[in-house]
Amino acid sequence: MIVRRQTRTIVLGGVPVGGHSPIAVQTMTNTDTRDVEATVAQIHGVEAAGCELIRVAVPDEKAAAALTAIRAAISIPLIADIHFDSRLAVAALEHGAQGIRINPGNLGGPDKLARVVAAAKQHGAPIRVGVNSGSIEKDLLKAHGYPRPDNPTALIESALRNVRLLEKQGFTEIKISIKSSDTLTTVSAYQALAKQTDYPLHLGVTEAGGLIAGTVKSSVALGILLYQGIGDTFRISLTRDPVEEVRVAFELLRSLKIRERGPELISCPTCGRTRIDLFSLAEAVERFVQTMTKPIKVAVMGCVVNGPGEAKEADIGVAGGNGVGIIFKKGKLYKKVKEEELLSVFLQELKLIEEGQ
Repeated sequence: MIVRRQTRTIVLGGVPVGGHSPIAVQTMTNTDTRDVEATVAQIHGVEAAGCELIRVAVPDEKAAAALTAIRAAISIPLIADIHFDSRLAVAALEHGAQGIRINPGNLGGPDKLARVVAAAKQHGAPIRVGVNSGSIEKDLLKAHGYPRPDNPTALIESALRNVRLLEKQGFTEIKISIKSSDTLTTVSAYQALAKQTDYPLHLGVTEAGGLIAGTVKSSVALGILLYQGIGDTFRISLTRDPVEEVRVAFELLRSLKIRERGPELISCPTCGRTRIDLFSLAEAVERFVQTMTKPIKVAVMGCVVNGPGEAKEADIGVAGGNGVGIIFKKGKLYKKVKEEELLSVFLQELKLIEEGQ
């Protein structure tokens, strides 16, 4: 049984993070934030997939100003990602950001940081102190060396140093992230940090890679930490559509029995008996179930003969044959369908289940 590490609770746009709150799934847009229409469209896509917190890059004043319209068009809390420029942090908060991600040490000194903290207090916005292996101060690297699995000290000290800068300003609505592109360094760093602070932690492996490499690296590192009760919110970082990040995140939580959102999809790996394009069928069903919230088990099987029996624990499933497919429930035949109509009919059945019919 997983026992969560007890942390403080902060509230980000109505979503609690830390304490006994559910582990929150977040992602980041990869659109140009200044393009309000494209950014809102992408956020609506991740909202449908279950995303609970969204972060956007704010590289200039125009991007900061766009936050007003973006926030008005979405339903999940909006976080601004800021690098180096304290003015952009203040502007983002004034234009509706409900949280900001900064590295306090690179904003230009105590006076500029004080202005950012004052704006965060005024707008009730938490701050994430985000430190990556590539952004550690030179004196800490000289003292402790580059972070590695057996010595992540520089990463931890950088984060705690920046947290102390905020605490000196009387600000404690903080969450912390310390990311590395190395899986084992990420694990050891968060394990050590969790023993030194009770602030909520945002987990992630930075620059993890594409769909396969990124999913594996993130799932290994975050799976270990979450199983140990470490982590209050997280992002799966992939060089992909952010919807894919959200899909992987919820599957990770499901696999650890931490959170259940929507259907669990099971599908066979295919074999020589498969006579339909099961890859496309499974992918289409997987995309659809990401929009569902009912916690049912859905199966996509390639063999009409053995499929229903192999997936008899599924609430509903589909199996294809040569020119014909079947839809089954709890291993029993429900209806036969022409192969070309199989996907549309099955998705309609799932829609009816979601609607409670």
